[in-house]
Amino acid sequence: MSDKYDVIVVGSGPAGYVGAIRCAQLGLKTACIEKWKDKDGKGINGGTCLNTGCIPSKALLDSSQKFHYAEEGFANHGISTGKLAIDVPAMIKRKEAVVKQMSGGVAGLFQSNKVKSLYGTGKLLAGKKVEFTDNNGKTSILEADNVILASGSIPVNIGVAPVDNDVIVDSTGALEFQEVPKRLGVIGAGVIGLELGSVWKRVGAEVVLLEAMDNFLSIMDQQIAKEAQKIFTKQGLDIRLSCRVTGTEVKGRGKKKEVEVTYTDKDGNEQKEVFDKLIVCVGRKPYTEGLLAEDSGVNLDERGFIYVNDLCSTDAPGVWAVGDVVRGPMLAHKGSEEGVMVAERIAGQKPLVNYDIIPNVIYTHPEVASVGKTEEQLKAEGEDYEVGTFPFMAVGRAVASDEAEGMVKIIAHAKTDRILGAHIVGPSASDLVQQVAIAMEFGSSAEDIGMTVFGHPTFSEAVKEAALAVGGHAIHMPNRKRKK
Repeated sequence: MSDKYDVIVVGSGPAGYVGAIRCAQLGLKTACIEKWKDKDGKGINGGTCLNTGCIPSKALLDSSQKFHYAEEGFANHGISTGKLAIDVPAMIKRKEAVVKQMSGGVAGLFQSNKVKSLYGTGKLLAGKKVEFTDNNGKTSILEADNVILASGSIPVNIGVAPVDNDVIVDSTGALEFQEVPKRLGVIGAGVIGLELGSVWKRVGAEVVLLEAMDNFLSIMDQQIAKEAQKIFTKQGLDIRLSCRVTGTEVKGRGKKKEVEVTYTDKDGNEQKEVFDKLIVCVGRKPYTEGLLAEDSGVNLDERGFIYVNDLCSTDAPGVWAVGDVVRGPMLAHKGSEEGVMVAERIAGQKPLVNYDIIPNVIYTHPEVASVGKTEEQLKAEGEDYEVGTFPFMAVGRAVASDEAEGMVKIIAHAKTDRILGAHIVGPSASDLVQQVAIAMEFGSSAEDIGMTVFGHPTFSEAVKEAALAVGGHAIHMPNRKRKK
């Protein structure tokens, strides 16, 4: 293969495929290399997000929530359903259909935008050359004026719980169960652990989450995290903090296999628990295996991420890196925006990514979402701020919909009233937090949101009331203002 491209993108996850499409839209001859294969061994686009991450997990979360609500929530509305049953293989089959549709959509976008799809692996060589090995093992050298590395991330494995893809699985394996485990262990009570634990708890599993951290959801605002922990505990998730797993042992054969987990609890005492299945989700790490030749000119930082500057440029001229493989939160939307920024910079434009306003969402039920700084961060920085909170129990739409758990919290600068952060646990939190993100992008104050007319009855009214509460003017609750 002797074609030379304006841009070669390695990886077709949300960072890579969006970057590739934007490059093509800007008139750049673009190719995108992807190593993912479907179950038939055919190349498939979308990376981790579309194939074993964001999309399939949300499909299962949606299916399991529908089952759970039918089983426990319908009666509140006077709806009788009789005895319900969950067909796990059918649920998994639907998930796979969703994945196929979405990944096929990326292929369609590539075709319509004239992005060349190359299925196999890419290795960056010196001089912006890429060694491409297709799925049949044939190797060729590609040349480009620019290379974008978007190789993504993979689950972190831990020696005390080696994944066997049978009894002990990672986040990918947890999406493939063909029956509901009677007792499910989860190592890690972060975003992925909570989402996967929620899926299987809703359809009947007893779920225990073992978290090494002392604080629940330490990355989130702790007032919201504590509220979320109360809600999840009430739902039946057994969340155990300050628990460090020290060993695992798989016992039994066939369908009688189980795993014994040894861990130390918060008091330092050794404990043992037995599970039918164990999910290991202690985080993800950048995937750079086989990606870089020694003389590529691209360097890694001390944590294994590709080193880039604020514009996602590496140490090698004309080589860029975006998404999970570089610094910052491992979020699909962050990677996509970086992909667009790099594409436009290659084309001579001057865009920037505002890293201060990147929403973060946990797709449990209720959802947990945040944007901007937490109260803990502002305290550490010595910033003067004021807080407004508002509970969903005081929102008519939430009460009418049986969605009254949780709250909205807005933090604003004490002197300028400029919004510094918003944190939500409650219905449609992922959508509500975006309203505040838009306001923050325009430099809005809490008063600006408070003066905006919101539809009634809507979940969004909680955002307006929390903003009003910053100034002590919430209409439907006593003064909820709280100074630091």
